[in-house]
Amino acid sequence: MSKSEVDAGDGVHRGKPVIVDRYSLGARINHWITAISLVLLGLSGLALFTPVLYPLTGLFGGGATTRMLHPWIGVVLFLSFLGLFFRFFRLNLWERTDNVWMSRLRDVLAGDENKLPEVGKYNAGQKMVFWSMSLLILVLITSGVVIWDQYFSSYFTIEQKRIAVLIHSATAIVAICVWIVHVYAAIWVRGTIGAMTRGQVTGGWAWRHHRKWLRELVTGKN
Repeated sequence: MSKSEVDAGDGVHRGKPVIVDRYSLGARINHWITAISLVLLGLSGLALFTPVLYPLTGLFGGGATTRMLHPWIGVVLFLSFLGLFFRFFRLNLWERTDNVWMSRLRDVLAGDENKLPEVGKYNAGQKMVFWSMSLLILVLITSGVVIWDQYFSSYFTIEQKRIAVLIHSATAIVAICVWIVHVYAAIWVRGTIGAMTRGQVTGGWAWRHHRKWLRELVTGKN
């Protein structure tokens, strides 16, 4: 028997149209804290990364304040994403059908989902974003601690800090790129943003994009 695709709080409400509960209030709050933290972290990090973007420090009250706030925002991001990780990691475990989905990216981009395998609560693309961000945020918080001189300067050598700066910067750039892909996909698949703001989608949306998940919700069988 395959793993269950249903999360706590998922449900179906009959009506015209049928409404499906996709995200609980707690999950949405957790998601938006993570999203806002990531944006603030990206802006403050870019401001500290290059003099060209230094004017961005004005958003945070100046250079000194930005430097002070940046690592703390990182801590908030890490803890918030940790909540998302434990909430959703089971639903993001890779399956053989995900390999098939990835092999048919042309159909994905064409929007021809009838040629794709039935998808649970998350498709292969969403799973890749989830696991990518899990790894990237872990690297960011680890390398960030090494270069957080206010509290950890005596624990690491200059050479270690230089290496950590390079790793931190490169990882941050990759994380920003993954975030852009995530946002683009959310806008591209109409109804996705509504799911993360209202917590609900229509039955038609669920049937088209996450049929396996909807079927289990309705029948109770995975």
